[in-house]
Amino acid sequence: MADLVFPELPSIGPLLARGVAGSIGAGRGARPVPGRAAIVASHRQDIARLSAYARVCGFTLRDHVPPTWLHVLTFPLQAALMAERDFPYALAGLVHASNSMMLHRPVSVGEELALVVRAGNARPHRKGALFDLLGEVRGRGGETVWTGTSSYLALGGKVAGASAPAEAEPAASEVALPAISQQWRLPADLGRQYAAVSGDVNPIHLNALTARVFGFKRPIIHGMWTHARVIAALEPRLPDAYTVDVEFKRPILLPGKAGFATDGSSFAVTNRDGKPYLTGSITPA
Repeated sequence: MADLVFPELPSIGPLLARGVAGSIGAGRGARPVPGRAAIVASHRQDIARLSAYARVCGFTLRDHVPPTWLHVLTFPLQAALMAERDFPYALAGLVHASNSMMLHRPVSVGEELALVVRAGNARPHRKGALFDLLGEVRGRGGETVWTGTSSYLALGGKVAGASAPAEAEPAASEVALPAISQQWRLPADLGRQYAAVSGDVNPIHLNALTARVFGFKRPIIHGMWTHARVIAALEPRLPDAYTVDVEFKRPILLPGKAGFATDGSSFAVTNRDGKPYLTGSITPA
């Protein structure tokens, strides 16, 4: 199975359209996840785009990039893998369930990078199938500087040859969160702002009309914007190398408000009733 090798990062919009169009038909979800990789061997970071990304997500522009920016660079390769005709899960309706990333060392703005993404680890879930997209960024000398795992839920999807029982509903837990330390106001056009700097033009994020097609009464902000906004809030206290794990609990409708709470290692973004939109933790490497 040949890998997908690109001279530069592909545009996400046409890939999303192709993936949605190619998902129509019988047999989706009944095949194994292909083992190919999507690769860009040499990528120079766009400083103007990084600056715009930092502004939208709340980062201070520094000599070193935030780890969520490296996810943004690998996301077009995720889309390329999922847009292939033999990919078993339809792009339309995928839910980003969780994300884990490890920053192995600081990555400079001017550093030339190699980007690799693979798919795998399909497993049953009570609502369908979960699978992972595994990203790797390599820096000067070829050493790994960042790794990331995005876990997606394919609602109603099946796992080829699966014999294990579906994952059970997680037990409800009563975890006391710290007091809200920040209140965020999310404007109505935030989804369009983030789409412009990330390239993720999924229509559920853009306006009310396109969001309604997918069952949302208003557009929702990208989960990875919320993830990035958390890292930006924690930025002054973060070490040079760390792992951050998040779970996306419920969507944030736009316009909206969210509260941020942290005890320094764990964190949550919540609604006004204290119910989490996102929870997670940071572990120093």
